[in-house]
Amino acid sequence: MSDDKRAIDPWNSTLPADYETLMAEFGIEPITDELISAFPSTHRLLRRKVEFGHRDLLRIVDSIRRNEAYAVMSGIKPTGEFHLGTMMTAEEIIFYQSLSDKSVAHYCIADLEAFADNGIPLEESHEIAVGNVADLLALGLDYKRAYIYKQSEERLVQKLAFIFSTAVTFNMLEAIYGPKQIKYYLSALIQVGDIMLPQTEEYGGPKPVLVPVGIDQDPHIRLSRDIAKKFKFVPPSAVFHKLTRSLLGEEKMSKRNPMSMMTLSDDPKLAERKIWSALTGGRGTVEEQRRLGGEPEKCVVFELMTNHFIDDDDELRKIYWECKTGARLCGDCKSQLADIVSSFLRKHQQKREGLMDLARNIVEGER
Repeated sequence: MSDDKRAIDPWNSTLPADYETLMAEFGIEPITDELISAFPSTHRLLRRKVEFGHRDLLRIVDSIRRNEAYAVMSGIKPTGEFHLGTMMTAEEIIFYQSLSDKSVAHYCIADLEAFADNGIPLEESHEIAVGNVADLLALGLDYKRAYIYKQSEERLVQKLAFIFSTAVTFNMLEAIYGPKQIKYYLSALIQVGDIMLPQTEEYGGPKPVLVPVGIDQDPHIRLSRDIAKKFKFVPPSAVFHKLTRSLLGEEKMSKRNPMSMMTLSDDPKLAERKIWSALTGGRGTVEEQRRLGGEPEKCVVFELMTNHFIDDDDELRKIYWECKTGARLCGDCKSQLADIVSSFLRKHQQKREGLMDLARNIVEGER
């Protein structure tokens, strides 16, 4: 098995070495300029090809054009605070929900997976989920057109997982995920239930469903599409984004390594310190940087600007070329980003605090 194939694992922190190779090996279609232009509006993740691949995304485009119903499905494993990787997925579900008033968002709190993978009791993950949902609301989700639920309490998801298990074998799961403990295979089937839930009669019947995910989640998408065909569901569509690197650049940003991630609950001063410690694409000395230019392609700070914190494309291009030509030093970028992030966190945390009661009511099914 190649290193890239080992990276396609929902439960590890490995970064793929080559996204294009993964696309070719797994039959993922590229996000093209023509496809981007087919949407009624755009988003920086689309424009900048951070969302780089898809499965059946045209099905969603067609639903928007025809003013027909579709669902956007995503979720979070409630193991800790929202970090920038989970924020990316949240922004995607909010964006694709916003493209049509016929869209509905389904947001799963994957507390069963948190128990299986991380050993977090349901009572503990419940409290974490309240904060996670408050973050989601503060980022802009229209909760009036959304169904937010816990895996442990949505019996229909559990029923679907059991039914779908009749169509898979151990060998099939091992071929998709590699050798794993049974708990991971059960978690995978539960996630298929999550993905199919919007198509059940209780939620409006068969319809296109878009699942925005990191490339490491593609095994769940492939399994879901296989099962959908066997049970006469519409095969779910997916859009894949590049994985957010840790601040040290060595692996994907993950709650398993708190010191190398940035969360939406970080104290702004702590976030600034993390940025000043982050990996850059700078040269060894100021003289070399001025003479040779930097390497923004390797820089986590520039990646954070690209993926999360600078919406203006012209400004981003200016930063890129100033770095490449040596006109900009790493300290310039870190100082600029630290100011942006500090301001963002203060505003976001204030909004989040004001939404905690609503988030609790949603998680506890009392809205």
